Amino acid sequence: MSLVKLTIKGISYSQTQNGAYALILNEENGERKLPIVIGAFEAQSIAIALEKDITPPRPLTHDLFKNFADRFEIAVKQVIIHKLVDGVFYASIMCEQGKRKEIIDARTSDAIALALRFGAPIFTYKSILDKAGIYLKATPSTKSKEEGEEVLAPDDTPLTSKDNFSNLSIKELNRLLEEAVKSENYETAARIRDEISRRQ
Repeated sequence: MSLVKLTIKGISYSQTQNGAYALILNEENGERKLPIVIGAFEAQSIAIALEKDITPPRPLTHDLFKNFADRFEIAVKQVIIHKLVDGVFYASIMCEQGKRKEIIDARTSDAIALALRFGAPIFTYKSILDKAGIYLKATPSTKSKEEGEEVLAPDDTPLTSKDNFSNLSIKELNRLLEEAVKSENYETAARIRDEISRRQ
């Protein structure tokens, strides 16, 4: 299976799901985006790693792991998002210590937080990107809403994390997905995408 390299576009706060964030990964040399819903602590850790000028007064958990690995000469070589099951992404961390190589299972958010600290590349399989990636069409659209703003359902009822998409048709879900992507509401787009994936 072919690997696709991903880069981090940013983190969007979700106003519809309390304490949740959407981590947005970009397909390198492509236009698809892979939104992954993560918790507040992981979002903060990733944001700090992205901002090189910010240093917390005490090491965060991922910083501690990096310091520990450095002392024992363990290097993170790459991270692979290798599986998607029921809307949950699974990742593996490829590590090296001298000639010894190990693959460690990890939550995707933790794996990415560590990849940033080690300067390691992030990959996923093409099949996962084909299934869960959101393709942005290069067409002009109306003025974008702010990130995290709610998308309206067909009856103009705001979609929230408690909404059940199961009563909507695939056609309606695809329309909502397109609206969520246009408004850069990636957290909602991820939930709609997961519902579509469950039906396929």
